[in-house]
Amino acid sequence: MARLLIVGGFLAAVFWVFSIVDCAVQPATRHRGVPKAAWIAIVVLIPVIGGILWFTIGRRRANDQSQRRVLAPDDDPTFLQSIGKTEQDARIKRLEEELARLDEETDEPPAADSRP
Repeated sequence: MARLLIVGGFLAAVFWVFSIVDCAVQPATRHRGVPKAAWIAIVVLIPVIGGILWFTIGRRRANDQSQRRVLAPDDDPTFLQSIGKTEQDARIKRLEEELARLDEETDEPPAADSRP
């Protein structure tokens, strides 16, 4: 029975230290609810329960929807589906015309200096 208490106490201490370190090394954006310092205080002052609270409600997961990567319009499939095929074709045509005009402007030879 005494061995079980020693092993349980050792595991609780390891979990407590792991919780403190994990809470301290996470960036402030990954803390939910209260500020980072408050979470560290909770985990330190309430050893096992604080660690359980940290891992269940305090730590924001990397794949959390609130930290979604923002896509550019041409990479966003919902945006691409929202514009019709005719709009896309018209936009492509305008861009091609603009590129052709820019090519024509840069292909002209430089003006010759007229010296007396």
